Amino acid sequence: MSSRFRLESSMRYNPVRMSKRLDPHCRAFQNAVDLLARPWTGLILSLLQNGPLRFSELEEGTRGVGAKTLSARLKELEARRLVARRVEPGPPVRVQYTLTSKGRGFEQVAAAIERWGRELVADD
Repeated sequence: MSSRFRLESSMRYNPVRMSKRLDPHCRAFQNAVDLLARPWTGLILSLLQNGPLRFSELEEGTRGVGAKTLSARLKELEARRLVARRVEPGPPVRVQYTLTSKGRGFEQVAAAIERWGRELVADD
C-alpha cells in the first residue's frame, strides 16, 4: 500500500471528526498543549483514569519519577482542578488522588493521541 493511498483514504469524510478547524493560536488549545508537554503529566492522568490512587501507588506506577517531582506535578494538576486530593485521617494518614470531571476529559484526548501515535509508528 502506498503512502499516497493512506493519505487519500485518511482524508475521506469522517463524521466523527470535528467539522470546525482547530485554531492553534487559541488560548485554550495552547494551555492544553502546554499542560501535556510537562514531563509526566500524561502518565499521571493516565494512571488515575482507572480510579483513585494513593501517593505510593502513583509513585510505583511512575517508575523513574522522583517523589519531589511527582508531588510537584500533582500539586499543579490539583491547582488546575484536574486532580482532587483527599486526606484520609490516620493513623496512618493516607492521601488519595482522583480525577475531577475536568481530569476525566483527558481520556478522550489520550485515545486520540494514541491513535495518532500508532499512525506515526506504522509509518516508520
